[in-house]
Amino acid sequence: MIHIDQKTHTTQDGTTVIILAPVGRLDITTAWQFRLKLQECISQLSHHLVVNLSQVNFIDSSGLTSLVAGMRDADKVKGSFRICNVHPEAKLVFEVTMMDSVFAIFETEEQALEVVPRTIKT
Repeated sequence: MIHIDQKTHTTQDGTTVIILAPVGRLDITTAWQFRLKLQECISQLSHHLVVNLSQVNFIDSSGLTSLVAGMRDADKVKGSFRICNVHPEAKLVFEVTMMDSVFAIFETEEQALEVVPRTIKT
């Protein structure tokens, strides 16, 4: 079981961004729960997500896979998917797997929220 803090941020132009902050390990035992949470948020709440990894001290390939799947889900609906505050222990995994070049990764939550693209109103 993984604990996931969730909050909502509204940008100046009215775009809703969901911020998810999982706590603990993002590994084979918890990645599926996190994946379901990402799917639920993107399909029901907002196409824009920020994942704060400051409380995730361990991530394995299953955890990375859940993040990639979340990014793909957001892309499919023309949303955005950003990662911030990567815990130093987890940062190495992103670097070794070269996933740090795949994701939009920011030092702080504030920086991640600043660059959420404007939603095109049609």
